[in-house]
Amino acid sequence: MKNLQDTITLHNGLKMPYVGLGVWQMKDENEAVNAVKSAITAGYRSIDTAAVYENEEAVGRGVKESGVSREELFITSKVWNSDQGYDSTLKAFEASLKRLDMDYLDLYLIHWPVEGKYVDTWKAMEKLYNDGLVKAIGVSNFHQHHLEDLFAAGTVKPMVNQVETHPRLNQDALKAFCKENDIALEAWSPLGQGKLLDESVLKEIGEKHGKSSAQVILRWHLQNGTIIIPKSVHENRIKENADLFDFELSAEEMSKVDGLNKDERFGPDPDNFDF
Repeated sequence: MKNLQDTITLHNGLKMPYVGLGVWQMKDENEAVNAVKSAITAGYRSIDTAAVYENEEAVGRGVKESGVSREELFITSKVWNSDQGYDSTLKAFEASLKRLDMDYLDLYLIHWPVEGKYVDTWKAMEKLYNDGLVKAIGVSNFHQHHLEDLFAAGTVKPMVNQVETHPRLNQDALKAFCKENDIALEAWSPLGQGKLLDESVLKEIGEKHGKSSAQVILRWHLQNGTIIIPKSVHENRIKENADLFDFELSAEEMSKVDGLNKDERFGPDPDNFDF
């Protein structure tokens, strides 16, 4: 990986940037618009939103005002839990496109594996994909057994699984399963919601390279082949989160970061959520 536009090739041949901007919790419209514009100006080409974030309109505005053509960008959104099911997923997708003011999405994800619904939801995703309305389809917060349910019931394998992963939750078993099945792994909350930034191991590695703890974590993800979508509304932090391509972690440093794993979640377990 040499720069911010470097991509991973999904199993259907679509190229997806390794680094994108996440916009979770950006409720203020102008803040979200400006964050999207700042990110695109800084060289980001991937933006990740979701219906439940209530900022798809702002993302659409930011994209339009950025001056970069839609075709150069990679836009992801997600179907929310209350909209799951076959017909309701198709309607939810239309509503997302309308809010974004776009003709298509690059990637559409099932946000959480809602019991009794995610298989029918996946069948709707396959229709959207086969109809050419979305270039790739995937899931978010799916364990191995959820993915296996889709393999059994569907005709298209998910191209991406976006999950909570960071040095405290390395997800090694899930990463290996996804790799075996040509599913790209993407990290939400790649920095562990900022709770790891004071770890002395990360600070020491960062000092050696002239980088922050956050940059060390993000570089660790990239060297593991994981797609990342760090979230920030601050222009300087957005730039810092992209400044990852002028250093490399050694095998020993990678191992030290691996050693922080405690299988600790900061978000809900996909087998036990109530929303």
